[in-house]
Amino acid sequence: MSTSVDLVYEQVRQMAANFEFKPAERINESELSKQLGASRTPLREAMNRLTAEGLLMFEPGRGFFCQPLTPELVVHLYEIREALETAAIRAAVERASDDDIAILRQFLTDTADRYADGTPTKEIVRLDEEFHLMIAGLSGNPELVNMIKLTYERIRYVRWIAMRERIDITHAAHLHIFEALENRDSQAAEERMRTHIKTHNAEATEIVGKAYSNLYVPQH
Repeated sequence: MSTSVDLVYEQVRQMAANFEFKPAERINESELSKQLGASRTPLREAMNRLTAEGLLMFEPGRGFFCQPLTPELVVHLYEIREALETAAIRAAVERASDDDIAILRQFLTDTADRYADGTPTKEIVRLDEEFHLMIAGLSGNPELVNMIKLTYERIRYVRWIAMRERIDITHAAHLHIFEALENRDSQAAEERMRTHIKTHNAEATEIVGKAYSNLYVPQH
């Protein structure tokens, strides 16, 4: 049963994170069960796990719903990400070995040419997440890494939208952050990470508007 639940969980998790269910939409469990070829019991267990993680919502008597997509939610998730990742890089400055930092430097060198207009936005987001998770890993705190990963799951769709206009500055920002880490400058590393992540209400409102356009207006 656990294998079945895990498989269904991964399938529904991806659907929820990518807003294959519309924001705040009630999820038809019978239809989803047929779509996935899964029985109702593992599906319900998987959806309960996703509710605990914040990717779905549950209302007694009404069922499961996709999480809403609002500027307030985006700002809140970015605030969580900011808090987690500034803590991660502060710890990384103290705990990372010189060899660890050299590996991160090589990653930045190897991926530099991928930050170009022709690279798909989803790939840019994947590279961005990989860089940030490498730093999180240098914190030596696996629980912190897991919390950052979960935050990424909840915010990835809007990041696909937002990153379209930030490709040209993302790699430069990563180099700026890395420089502070390499210099073991905790204050600069934390401040540069915060500046890189921080999202304001106006920006969040614009991102959500574009996200809804992508979700509801056919793309040609």
